[in-house]
Parts: sequence; structure tokens; C-alpha cells
Amino acid sequence: MASTIPAAVARAAHDFGSTPAVGALTYRELLVMVRRVARALIAGGLRPGDRLALWAPNSAEWVLTALGVSYAGGTLVPVNTRFTAVEALEVIRRSRARGLVVVGPFLGTDRLALLRAAADSDSDSDSDSDERGQSRQAGALPELVVSIPDGWADFLARGDAVPASEADARAEAVTPDDVADILFTSGTTGRSKGVMSAHRQSLDVAAAWAGIAGLGTDDRYLVVNPFFNSFGLKAGILACLVSGATIVPQAVFDVARTRELIGSERITVLPGPPTLYTSLLDHPGAGEHDLSSLRLAVTGAAVVPPALVERMRKELGAEVLTAYGLTEAVVATMCRAGDDARTVAETCGRAAAGFEIKIHRYAGEVLLRGPNTMLGYLDDPAATAEAIDAEGWLHTGDVGRLDEHGYLTITDRLKDMYICGGFNVYPAEVERVLAGLPQVAESAVIGVPDQRLGEVGKAFVVCRPGQVITEAEVIGFCRERLAGYKVPRSVELRGGLAHNASGKVLKYLLREEAADG
Repeated sequence: MASTIPAAVARAAHDFGSTPAVGALTYRELLVMVRRVARALIAGGLRPGDRLALWAPNSAEWVLTALGVSYAGGTLVPVNTRFTAVEALEVIRRSRARGLVVVGPFLGTDRLALLRAAADSDSDSDSDSDERGQSRQAGALPELVVSIPDGWADFLARGDAVPASEADARAEAVTPDDVADILFTSGTTGRSKGVMSAHRQSLDVAAAWAGIAGLGTDDRYLVVNPFFNSFGLKAGILACLVSGATIVPQAVFDVARTRELIGSERITVLPGPPTLYTSLLDHPGAGEHDLSSLRLAVTGAAVVPPALVERMRKELGAEVLTAYGLTEAVVATMCRAGDDARTVAETCGRAAAGFEIKIHRYAGEVLLRGPNTMLGYLDDPAATAEAIDAEGWLHTGDVGRLDEHGYLTITDRLKDMYICGGFNVYPAEVERVLAGLPQVAESAVIGVPDQRLGEVGKAFVVCRPGQVITEAEVIGFCRERLAGYKVPRSVELRGGLAHNASGKVLKYLLREEAADG
């Protein structure tokens, strides 16, 4: 197997040639276009080792840009499309991205205009540090900015002045241990962390996932999972690249459109959170499209009821598997074909991608060790040392158990993180935003069950003496500053919150109250 992404692109062109890759491109044509993107990036000033931020929904251009960055010897920095401009700008600046590819007006939002406004606002600020006392990188956006699709043709044309041989030389110079991507994921403190992975790691987890899923050139893979997510990028784009499966991107999840694509594109593979399948099965237009082409559905990121697994197998006629992973490890466990419905629903499968698993004997925490554990957190050796111990075990923050067959079940979380619609939400980040409300003295956020999204946020808010605030004001304040899935769905005003001896809010009491209620 190829050990760098540029080598994997070249090998796919050789091995899969005329097999459809993405959009109208075959794998042979994919190599031609990836090389062209690399030439355009070189013309735009991207040097080996430089980072390029990519803020756009799933599309063929996203695939070409991501692979093109690697081919030019750079590092990909995907940006969450649900982020506000302020959140995205922080990722762009902290990663020191030299270039930015951003979608033009999309779903009523002009992201580039909002980014420029946020950057101008920062430049006008007379503050030299943020609330954490760290230096801010105020000023303009990266030197190279490309808007897609409107600026795509002009961007590619710039590369015509760069010889193809120069791009090929860049690609050949990439090594397996070079950093392929930096994926930012929020931490329990609310500050995002940049997870660094090498080329060999990204490709290894992709190949492992593709192998268990049985991906091949006859598969058509509908990627609803966002490409900015480790699963969408590595178990999506790269898994197809190493197996010859066809990538069918969906920019935004829409139940009717997903059903239509499954039928018209003869989709065979469809991963997604349980809510995706519930929505598909419950859609009123159930009989309008033929879904019989589906052979595999992979889910996870939330509790999967056994009844849903049985229903998926019966009504979709597909094999159903569950998996477990995190950005720092991507795919750590996975069920296997033939596992019964209860095993699929109640466990996350057994070790995959070369990982070892053990349960910490005191805390019950799930620990992982293997060649595909992240290289570390960007510019944060202290957090890296805290996450990966001296023996190489990654501390996941999840509590679980292993059965006699090595199947993992996640039972709880050491961290306060909850999952809303398949996306991780860290309460500390939301609480930090709430602290910006002048009326608020203290807040605590927890996840509460939701039939559609799995879990949603509930904020408990204590007002300052003599101050008042409404639920609508709290939610509106959050909506201006946080991605939609992070915004609490309900707010409860309290006179006070219970604390332990060290002054921390006793969130387990709030969870018990929510459960009883």
C-alpha cells in the first residue's frame, strides 16, 4: 500500500484507471486534476510544509483541494463548516495557514465576507491578547485566498505557468512521516486542539476501514459525513482512494435529497449517525425512491437502539455495522460483518487499524495504543503529554468495558462532552460564551436526551444580583457566537448551583434532575 497521499493518488490512477472517482472524473483523470491543483497552489506561493485551510461543504472541489495540498507537499487544515466566522478565523490563525480555500455564498451565507469582517474587526481592536492571555494574530487573511466555485477556474489557470514536473517533484519528496493534516477539535477546557496526523497514519486507518467494510470498485459511497471531520476525510475520501470506490459527496444532509441520491446514484455504502437512518426510514416519501442498492450502513457516535439495527437491516436490506473512534485515533474499533443486531447495537465492535485497547483499572477509562495514534496536538506539548502517557496509551476520556471477545462498550464519559446529531459538544466552550453575558454570574451546561439528535444542550444559568435575563436572550447570544449544534436548546434560570469542595459545579446532580424530569 502507498505510504503517502500523493503516492496513493498515483497508485489509484494506475490500479483503478477508468473507475469513476468523484463527479465526472475517473481515477486516471483524478490524478490529472490533483496535479493541476498542486501546480496552482505552487503558483500561489504554497511551499513544502505550508498549511492550507479549507472551509467549504462536501464537494468534488473539496476532494481535489485536499489531495492537491498533499501533492504540493503542504498540510491540510479542514475547518468546520458549522463554525461562525470568529471560530473559523481562530483555526486559520492558530494553524498559521498560508492559504485559504473557502466556499462562496452558500445557504444564504457569504463566508468569505464574514471572515474579512471578522479579520477587520480584530485588526481594529486595541487589545493585544485574548481572554486566555495569549497573543492574537490580528490582521489580514492568508496571502492566498481562493473562493469556490466562482474563483476556481481562475485559480487553476494560474498553475499553467508551473511545470507538471515541479508538482511531481513536490509529491515525490513527501515522506510517510510528514504531517498530512491538522484537524481541530474542541477540548474539555473549551479551547480547540489541532490534532496532527502523518500520511502513513491517515492512509492506514483509511485502509483498515475500507478492508472491514469490504470497499471495492463496485461501490458507490455517499459521503454525508462532513469532509472536515476525521471520519469524512479518512474513512470517506481516503478509504475510497485506497479501494477504488466512487465518492459521491453530499454538501448538506437533506432527507429527501439523500433518498433521491441513493436511488439515482445506486449508492451501496452509507455511513452516518443513528439520526440519519431514523430520518431516512421515517420520511413520508418512503416509497418514492429505490434504496435496494444499499449493501452497507455504518453508524456510531451515539447510542444505537437494537430495534433500529433490525429495522435498518429489514427495510434497507443492508448490513449494519457500528464503530468507535475519535479525532486523535480516527477508527479504533469496528463491528464485523455477521455480528448480530444486539452486538452491533450495544457494542462498538473490536479493535481495528492496529489498535490495542485496555480499560484503566481505576477510572474505567478506555485507553488506546497503536501506530495510528495522533502525532500530537499542534503547539501544545503539555496537552499532548496529558493525552498520551509515557507508555504510548491514548487516554480517550470515555468509560467502557471489554467483553470476553474483545468487543468494546462505551458506558459513560469522563469528560462532560455530549454528542448532538453526531457532533461533539464540549460544555466548557458553551459556558465560556455564557460568561460573556453581563447578567450571568455562573452557568453549567449538560447534554439531555433528544429523540431526533440523540442529545441537546441544556443550560443552567445563575444571574448576577439585581440582574434578569430571558431564555430567548441566552439562546440568541449563543447563536451569534457558536455553531448551531453547540447552542443550548433550553435554559433554566436558577438562584444558585451546588458545588463540591473545590468549587466545581456538581453536574451529576443536574443530570439526575434532568433524567428524573
